[in-house]
Amino acid sequence: MSTSTEARYPFVHVAVTPDEADAVSSVLFDLGATGVEERDGSTMLKAPEGKVLLVASFEGFEEAEDALTQLKEHDASLEPTIEVIEGDAWRDAYKEFFKPFLLTRTVTIKPPWCEIEGPRSKHVLELEPGRAFGTGLHATTSLVARILEDAEDRVRGAELLDAGTGSGILALVALVLGAKRVTAFDVDADVIPLVIENAERNGLADRIQAFAGEIDDVPATYPWVVANIEAKVLLPLADKIVERMAPGGELVLSGILANEEEKLVAHYTSLARKLELVEARLEGTREDGWVGLHFRDAARPG
Repeated sequence: MSTSTEARYPFVHVAVTPDEADAVSSVLFDLGATGVEERDGSTMLKAPEGKVLLVASFEGFEEAEDALTQLKEHDASLEPTIEVIEGDAWRDAYKEFFKPFLLTRTVTIKPPWCEIEGPRSKHVLELEPGRAFGTGLHATTSLVARILEDAEDRVRGAELLDAGTGSGILALVALVLGAKRVTAFDVDADVIPLVIENAERNGLADRIQAFAGEIDDVPATYPWVVANIEAKVLLPLADKIVERMAPGGELVLSGILANEEEKLVAHYTSLARKLELVEARLEGTREDGWVGLHFRDAARPG
């Protein structure tokens, strides 16, 4: 038995196939998880090869143990375990993996505790991921950033909506690429102070509005809308997301597995508001089994 006086936090770990990840994540939330992190080959902390590791947090050990038992009953093929983190050990763990790196051709991401060695890229963003873990190390984030950079001439001077902002990284990327202003929101109220903090540390706070809420809380329309969420959220919210596009606007979606691409494209191009898929000319629109999709208003001027 541990004699440490530090707080101890239980997490249920379960390795699943990429196709099972969404369904098992939903089960974990139904069993009382307060959050579920997905790790794969592209994340800071790796999953077993070919698998997605789901890491579910719970309020206490009793809740975690009950969830583990029920998860086994739900699917006997799963082999969940309970892992324990003491105190702030998780902070040191992610610091070990989060070093300065090139997110796009022109944007470098660096944490506050590291300095960049060697030549600097055109743009440097200092980012504290905090509990949001939105560092840009995951393929879903870098996919959107590369698409925005490729369209930098149209992003420059435009306003942008960042749906599901996390740590605010995509909002900040848009701003350093020249966006006039960004509105960013997330359903998790706890990440909003982090978004503001990251904007302030990069001198961008005067050009961003961040709030806790949902797509229904966004009254305006924008020339650019980005949503790095999950396919299971992007599908039911499609009409509402597209309604936030200004006439002639552009939309970038991520959080999409390669085997979900066809369904997402078919759905978003069959809405009442007609969109067309911007054919990918970037190698960076597919990475580690994830896909970034770029649409534009089919009725755009010119």
